[in-house]
Amino acid sequence: MSVTAQNGPDARRVASTWREWTRLLGSLIAIAVLVAAFARGAWAHSLDEVDTMLQGDEKYFQQIDKPAPDFTLRAADGRIVRPVDLRGKVVVLHFIYTSCPDVCPLHAEKIAEIQKMVNATPMKDRVTFVTITTDPTRDTPDVLRDYGPAHGLDPVNWLFLTTIQGQPEDTTRKLAKAFGHKFTLTDDGYQMHGIVTHVIDKEGRWRANFYGLNFAPVNLVTLVNALTNNIERPHDEPDEGWLAKLKGLF
Repeated sequence: MSVTAQNGPDARRVASTWREWTRLLGSLIAIAVLVAAFARGAWAHSLDEVDTMLQGDEKYFQQIDKPAPDFTLRAADGRIVRPVDLRGKVVVLHFIYTSCPDVCPLHAEKIAEIQKMVNATPMKDRVTFVTITTDPTRDTPDVLRDYGPAHGLDPVNWLFLTTIQGQPEDTTRKLAKAFGHKFTLTDDGYQMHGIVTHVIDKEGRWRANFYGLNFAPVNLVTLVNALTNNIERPHDEPDEGWLAKLKGLF
């Protein structure tokens, strides 16, 4: 075969078709993995069953059921954001600061991994990811806007929040403390802190913590799926979950 034939229109069409099929196969495999992983949680009859499952499968999971701490903060685009503005969405929330040299970038990338899993399903429109800076002085709106995409976070359903002008500089560190963990300033300008990912339901109740970076992302997404499906209300009209809709396609 001549070089011209090898690199001609037919060869390019074959290569393009092969790339499209490869992307499609990758998407189908990802969906199959999610379906298999969520099967037990998706068909549970109550949130207690999901919590029990996670307590057995995920050692970094902590069940919680109380109102989430209140706040009034500002997004990178200038919008004022309060918990009431997030009602109707499941919220995955965490605290970092952008000059953190070690665990904060890893935490952001862990959240990005979870976001990709969620956004590959119809849950994309039912979940909001919220990052809150504990260093509002240095984390300006421009810094906030650049940080998320640099670590894989998609602005389509992600917010990076900081303080409003006039609020005390330690406002978000006090908020982190209200969520159960401390960010302590050090002499060299850094902050000592733990790593916790919080899950808040559509009514604004704080439902869970996932500690550290070693929890399985699929376990957090399993809980998010349960919360988006309202499975804790067996006597209400059921909200058809994304898994049921997906099953209906076959």
